[in-house]
Amino acid sequence: MSRLENCFNELQSTGQKALVPFVTAGDPSGAFTLSCMHSMVKAGANIIELGVPFSDPMADGPVIQRASERALDAGMTLVGVLDIVKSFRKTDQQTPVVLMGYLNPIEFMGYETFAKEAEKAGVDGVLTVDIPPEESEGLNQAYKKHGIAPIFLLSPTSTVERIKKVANVAEGYIYYVSLKGVTGAANLELSEINDKVSIIKQHTNIPVAIGFGVKTADIASDIAKIGDAVVVGSALINCITDHDDTSKAEQAVFDLLNSMRLAMDANATK
Repeated sequence: MSRLENCFNELQSTGQKALVPFVTAGDPSGAFTLSCMHSMVKAGANIIELGVPFSDPMADGPVIQRASERALDAGMTLVGVLDIVKSFRKTDQQTPVVLMGYLNPIEFMGYETFAKEAEKAGVDGVLTVDIPPEESEGLNQAYKKHGIAPIFLLSPTSTVERIKKVANVAEGYIYYVSLKGVTGAANLELSEINDKVSIIKQHTNIPVAIGFGVKTADIASDIAKIGDAVVVGSALINCITDHDDTSKAEQAVFDLLNSMRLAMDANATK
């Protein structure tokens, strides 16, 4: 059984939901990212999403775009991201790590080479933002050969036909984008999210993670009542950029995540 499956099974047994922080690898440095990953686990994170910096992150809002720019300026590469995961695995063999990024760096490395190196590093899943399910067969074959879950996005505008296509190929979890637009937007409509997630769950048995617009402990608590996992990204990157001192930035990330963990656990029903 994979780390992702174990994680969701253990949480289900306690009535908890997964807390999934996203940070951009290499922002502001690889050493900070590695240290922050361990802090996030201590704060209550169950799965970590690492953004692979890319020069044209078209699906991301300005907060994550700037994080990618900073990481690239600092010299972060796809190989560097895998090295961070490899270092993380030296002391944490349990927490699932999912890479989130764009197809171009993976194509440049080669599907098979990337999947092989990701497996060696200890990556559990990859969400490739700009590859649709109908074009993903070759990439998915490489992932499955190396035990890596192909993770896909769905959105408020996804049709039932699209939901079925994603459900047929997705593993690990499905990431439901709770807002129309780019990352870091606002104005969550909980009833609409609930309706859409209910439709998605009619077509798949794998967990549904909900992200975009999760900024506070109260929002995380509300989202946890609907989905199987809560993803928080832009709010954490703001914690990092609000502090020049990296130790204070890491503490701010810890504090926000821990407040979300406590709020989400208040909903837990054993």
